[in-house]
Amino acid sequence: MSDTKFSSFSSLTDEITELLRERILKGEYVIGEKIIENQIATEFRVSRTPIRDAFKQLESEGLIDYIPNRGSFAKGFTRQDMQDVYAVRSALEQLAVEWAIERITDKELEQLQNQVELMEFYTLRKDCEKVMETNLSFHEIIYNSTRSRFLSHILKSYQQYVQQARRATVSDEENLEVICTEHKEILNAVMAKDVETAKSKIASHLDNSRNRAQLKWNIK
Repeated sequence: MSDTKFSSFSSLTDEITELLRERILKGEYVIGEKIIENQIATEFRVSRTPIRDAFKQLESEGLIDYIPNRGSFAKGFTRQDMQDVYAVRSALEQLAVEWAIERITDKELEQLQNQVELMEFYTLRKDCEKVMETNLSFHEIIYNSTRSRFLSHILKSYQQYVQQARRATVSDEENLEVICTEHKEILNAVMAKDVETAKSKIASHLDNSRNRAQLKWNIK
């Protein structure tokens, strides 16, 4: 039985959704495996209502298949899914960094620098959780500095998938220095307003992130 503690009723569905999403993305449920409401409700010590709501959300994300009169089944997250997510993200982030270079403010540049400095600080201390936080903040500053609410919204919607990959790769201490260096290179290109180099560094960083995630998860 899980010892998971939930913060409040209002966030119950979101937290259960996140936990189940992580299990599916990490392959803890075999593709085609039935996920049973009662078992999940018993494990988390909650009623079936937030479980049903979580299942509906995961079905909308394409991670669960609901078959009437049979139940809900894990669709899993395949190597092709991983490649597709990162291919789309790479294209969008290259556009984002191009627009960011055109529109970023001095204050936002300073914020980017601060995030890289913090990332270096936490990398030296092998603080994986803090490196992940600064990693996320770095990319969100770029998204926001595009001044495009549409592009920013699309990129942030990918975080539910990317965050699991980020957590998996950053949790390996051996990856921290490489991840930090990749972000320093992106920052330097943005500071120099070198669009082509910035796009190249973003693409390289995301290729490396995808490869690290696939190795970590051993995705088929």
